[in-house]
Amino acid sequence: MGMPKKFGMFVHWGLYALTGYHEQVRWRFHTPRELYRSLMDKFNPVDYDPDEWVKLAKDAGMEYICITTKHHDGFCMFDTKYTDFNIMNTPFGRDILKELADACERGGIALSLYYSNPDWNCPFGYNSASSHQMPSPGDEEDTEKYRAFVKNQLRELLTNYGRIYTLFWDIPTNIADPSMNEFVRSLQPDILINDRGWGDKGDFSTPERHVPDGTKFERYTEACQSVGRQSWGYCADEDYYTKRFLTAGIDKIRVMDGSYLLNVGPMPNGRIPKRAQDIIRSIGSWYNNVKEAFDAEPCLLLEDKSLLTTQRGDTLYVHIPKPLDVCGLTLKPLDVMPKSVTLLNDGRALKYAVTTRPEDKDWQTHIMRRQTLHVFNIPAEDFPSETLVLKIELDNEKIKI
Repeated sequence: MGMPKKFGMFVHWGLYALTGYHEQVRWRFHTPRELYRSLMDKFNPVDYDPDEWVKLAKDAGMEYICITTKHHDGFCMFDTKYTDFNIMNTPFGRDILKELADACERGGIALSLYYSNPDWNCPFGYNSASSHQMPSPGDEEDTEKYRAFVKNQLRELLTNYGRIYTLFWDIPTNIADPSMNEFVRSLQPDILINDRGWGDKGDFSTPERHVPDGTKFERYTEACQSVGRQSWGYCADEDYYTKRFLTAGIDKIRVMDGSYLLNVGPMPNGRIPKRAQDIIRSIGSWYNNVKEAFDAEPCLLLEDKSLLTTQRGDTLYVHIPKPLDVCGLTLKPLDVMPKSVTLLNDGRALKYAVTTRPEDKDWQTHIMRRQTLHVFNIPAEDFPSETLVLKIELDNEKIKI
């Protein structure tokens, strides 16, 4: 199985892109099934180029792409024999997932699959024990029949598209059926499965759109966030998050030894919106510069708990997720002279010194004193939109962190 990958691109794409509104547009507007199905006749993403997606992800330091093979609407972005509501029956008529799988193989990047448990198109897919259900008149609740349908589609997904890195179930079914994940592993023994499936905690947790408290995850965790607040799918009037917000979240998750999945929603023509591409590139530039600070262990060292720290050998990394009010930092209780202090954001060397300061309780007599490492002239205003990361190289003979 190897080490989990740490940074990936989530892709929410389907018929809903045609509306430019939201991936759950049918739910939000109570759209009848047949009316929504008619979107299939208009879906023709002639500008789809999976190699461009792979290049965008790789340039940003991402190691895998996770795509929605089927969202709640039930439309399948792959060639399936088990429903006619799929990409092969659109004017496009090509297997989008197969083309992406081939592009990932060419580009040396892993492929992950998202699969929704709710299915608003399946006439026997209603599950009264779960959420996000939208049955149409005449539908029946037959979870055994539906589980057979899901397994048939999983067999297609896990045998026709090469090696799959992770399976991202969505919306817990609240039905305990260990055979579902067992079936997945029988087809792809090395796959990692998330915790939103059929009553099984799976291999990893999936906090969505928030950063949990704590200093280190107790189990493998993959946090997911989108570049915009409004939608995971394409939204024509999206409210995009700032770089400051996204880098702070990515930094905290990675410091806690988690993985981060950053989502984009391609347009109906198959292209990722320019604004979303620009965000991925900008985030990637920052991530590639500071990445070494994440390939380290979380450690609790500094008194100022707003600063996060990681350590690898004799190197300490100080993460500054909040904007600095001043251009210097006193790093209590670090009290030795380092070999160097570098701002990873651009690689520049920073000025530093070990200064002597009185203990607060003895400020009048100055009897008790201690030394503290101080870093000067941090160019915070040069990076107003980024989380700053300092690299401090220490001398093993002088300090054991």
